[in-house]
Amino acid sequence: MRKALRWVLSLVLVIGTVATAGAATAADRSADQKTASDTTDIKDRILAIPGMSLIQEKPYEGYRYFVLNYTQPVDHRKPSKGTFQQRITLLHKDTSRPTVFFTSGYNVSTNPSRSEPTRIIDGNQVSMEYRFFTPSRPQPADWSKLDIWQAASDQHRIFTALKKIYAKNWLSTGGSKGGMTATYFERFYPNDMDGVVAYVAPNDVWNNEDSAYDRFFERVGTKECRDKLNAVQREALVRREPLEKKFKEWADANDATFNTIGTLDKAYEATVLDFVWGFWQYSLLSDCDFIPAATVSDQEIYDTVDTISGFSAYTDQGLTTYTPYYYQAGTQLGSPDIKQPHLGNLSRYGYQPPRNFVPRDIPMKFNPLTMPDVDNWVRHHANQMLFVYGENDPWGAEPFRLGRGARDSYVYVAPGANHGANVAGLVPDQQAKATARILAWAGVAPAAVQKDESKAKPLAPFDSKLDRQKVERQQTLRP
Repeated sequence: MRKALRWVLSLVLVIGTVATAGAATAADRSADQKTASDTTDIKDRILAIPGMSLIQEKPYEGYRYFVLNYTQPVDHRKPSKGTFQQRITLLHKDTSRPTVFFTSGYNVSTNPSRSEPTRIIDGNQVSMEYRFFTPSRPQPADWSKLDIWQAASDQHRIFTALKKIYAKNWLSTGGSKGGMTATYFERFYPNDMDGVVAYVAPNDVWNNEDSAYDRFFERVGTKECRDKLNAVQREALVRREPLEKKFKEWADANDATFNTIGTLDKAYEATVLDFVWGFWQYSLLSDCDFIPAATVSDQEIYDTVDTISGFSAYTDQGLTTYTPYYYQAGTQLGSPDIKQPHLGNLSRYGYQPPRNFVPRDIPMKFNPLTMPDVDNWVRHHANQMLFVYGENDPWGAEPFRLGRGARDSYVYVAPGANHGANVAGLVPDQQAKATARILAWAGVAPAAVQKDESKAKPLAPFDSKLDRQKVERQQTLRP
């Protein structure tokens, strides 16, 4: 637990300094004195946890990788009111290593991967699928049970169950909605984790006050790039009629429908209004060289918007996977609303609210007190928390901030970075500091790093498959 300061000495340090009779006795234990947990296969130990079941084990060199189901109550306040199966994965290295609890805030990937903190500490990784993302959805679905406290309680139960096996330090992490999830988990269960690494986590404290986003778009990148993007976006609305014809041809050919948002016209405009935001979220300033002039053909304008925003996003088929996200955006998380004055009167609908992206048979009511509560807690109670943002990422316009009550916590911004910002992209002194703190929180900081943080580096070598970065597509209201 984080509240008790615990330094775990490295094996070299132990061997070099311990010379007591007790240590000698421990070193002389024979193999037949090992406990049952020392010799039982890790899969059997995991499956012995009540409610845990195996979906699949996949081989990966140096690890054991399990895809699992865990039985969770639909309502943690009333556990007797039904259960559902929540999908989790486990990248197992060794029970003697620390563990990272990762969530994207969406579906969980069933292929082995490793978050940046997992590589830094050379540890195990537990990944959780967020409740109500299929297949981790109760049936029937009572959407009132999809909130940040219930999701944090899911994490708490998983942690409590696995902590008996993985007894070393734990860190939580995630990017975008996953970074938000890690933060909310810490707010409700501050004694579970030994540290939090939250990447590019939006903090929409007051849902009706979004001027920070407008200021962001007035200064991000260069004026030349901003003007270029704005011109293409405007042109896509000027040429609405011929470009919507192309969109309809695509929709008809792919059996795409628009029942949730209402009309193809609304879906078209929503995609176009995402264009500038989507560029800065996923691209770099240098990518502006590939944005065409506004004088190009209809097809080039259409293809450019489609590449950045994706015209499939607001079809029923594109929205269905992310219904839980839109529901949360419209009930607790909040959603940005930007003015985009360069569009003049070309926009018919403005930034559409989350209600437009959730089927009407699912009731929604926004709670304006949820995010201020989390923000206030972080400002005054953050302890061993690290927030990393990208300089050119729109979501960073409303970041988490630290107040006078925060302890051993940091907010860093990676220069020129987008929504994929990470510790490796920080300036050197911040990168070293962040890496050193992550190692310390995990209890695996080498003696050299404890003396000099500038020597901090990941304990595990880079793996091109495990460490391949995936940026969650969370455009404005849209994942």
